[in-house]
Amino acid sequence: MPFRPVCTLSQLPPGALTEVAAGDRQLAICNVQGSIHAIEGVCPHRGGPLGQGALHGKVVVCPWHAWEFDCTTGQHDYNPGIQVATYAVKVEGDDILVDLP
Repeated sequence: MPFRPVCTLSQLPPGALTEVAAGDRQLAICNVQGSIHAIEGVCPHRGGPLGQGALHGKVVVCPWHAWEFDCTTGQHDYNPGIQVATYAVKVEGDDILVDLP
């Protein structure tokens, strides 16, 4: 799987969340105390943009209906049967790269 650059560390300080487009996908990129995570950026509930939501610790909150997902596992906070895809991330210099199939 090719790692693709999606944003930079300087654009994503600790505690920040951002939305990025990578090919035909929307991703939510999270900086949890210096650890970078990438999840699918579309909420499975009603298609809300997760990357435009809020980050509370490692929990991403959808801005439309407040569904919450752990950005390290992709799991929904109340129903572990619901989850969004997670993607491998690596940092090279200031670049954040995500492994996309």
